[in-house]
Amino acid sequence: MPTAPAVVRSRFKWHTRATWSAREDRVPSLVWLALIWFGMIAGFGVDMPRFLHESPPPAAVVNVHAVVFTVWLLLLTAQILLVVGDRVALHRRLGWFMAGWAGLMVVLGVWTAMVAKAPVDSGPASPQFLSVNFGSLIAFVFIVSWGVALRGNPAAHKRIMILSTVAILDPAYGRLSGWLWPEPHSMLTWYFFNFWGDVLVLTAMAAWDTWRGRLMKQFAAGAMGLVVLQCLQDFLYHWGPWKVFTTRLVAAWSRHIR
Repeated sequence: MPTAPAVVRSRFKWHTRATWSAREDRVPSLVWLALIWFGMIAGFGVDMPRFLHESPPPAAVVNVHAVVFTVWLLLLTAQILLVVGDRVALHRRLGWFMAGWAGLMVVLGVWTAMVAKAPVDSGPASPQFLSVNFGSLIAFVFIVSWGVALRGNPAAHKRIMILSTVAILDPAYGRLSGWLWPEPHSMLTWYFFNFWGDVLVLTAMAAWDTWRGRLMKQFAAGAMGLVVLQCLQDFLYHWGPWKVFTTRLVAAWSRHIR
């Protein structure tokens, strides 16, 4: 009879395609979705009083951006619920609309990031924070494209599409951090200050799949790539030449485009 450690080791398996029923992924998908919604509601909820009393009021594109990104979350929720409800055909049709919506999000994300920047030394409004804004959008568009390419592999497709939303989750959990603690200065603590929500969801996804013996190579590669990119975002934010470059970029944007 195998010992307990042997049983635990035997659970760890790499997969490129599922060897289990798609129904078995439904409950964990809802849990991962709940973690995303929790971060969005908590983070933007605590920031709402400041946003509503901001003077001067934010540009109209900021409000449009908020609506478009909220619709993405609603679309993601609808897609997961359609699969849970066995409405796979409708899920596939809505998926193409969702892919097009992702393109709109990237355009508005870049526009809003540039408009929202101010000549301050730190924080999300500072020019050097474009490393986070642009990095998250780059990760988002690449992961969404990868998720679309994997649509013939439902288990991998599902995980990668959730991962795409994790890539743009940092503004929500980061706002929650800013409400609870002052912004740290060291690169390591700053990483977790901004990206702890992403790490939370990625860890939950990886831990569940590892425990169930369902860890997929696509998810592992995507998650590790996202973390590496976030470390680069962290480095750039603290790098002097990047601050000089982005300050000049925002100034040029303000003169010629805004």
